[in-house]
Amino acid sequence: MLAIGSDHGGFALKQAIMKHLEERGLAYKDYGTYSEASCDYPDFGRAVAQAVAAGEAEFGIIICGTGIGISITANKVPGIRAALCGDCFSAEATRSHNDANILALGARVVGEGLAVKIVDTFLDTPFSNDERHIRRIKKIEGLYRND
Repeated sequence: MLAIGSDHGGFALKQAIMKHLEERGLAYKDYGTYSEASCDYPDFGRAVAQAVAAGEAEFGIIICGTGIGISITANKVPGIRAALCGDCFSAEATRSHNDANILALGARVVGEGLAVKIVDTFLDTPFSNDERHIRRIKKIEGLYRND
């Protein structure tokens, strides 16, 4: 299952992505917001990140106007590696190299067509399991020191 959430700035793009996920037959849970009324992106970034960290969802997708604030919020939750992507190459690389578990998008930065391609790339790219990437992820998480 996927967790998805947005603020008001990402609401319309979230609706389009959820439709696309349904067309692909992928299950998801919407963590809000549920309208274009002004709201605070940290509430939704945190909710999605907590769901992923708790194992309630395998991956998350979070959206705000730029993707910046909501990704910063998600990355405050231990165990989360949220990546803001504006192109398919970055989406592929962050899954393959960083084992990112949350995709962040900027609704005012990427259009719907590109966003859907980025989502597909992110979801369809496996982690490489290369030792060098595992070592680097452990360093990110503070589990390995090479001082």
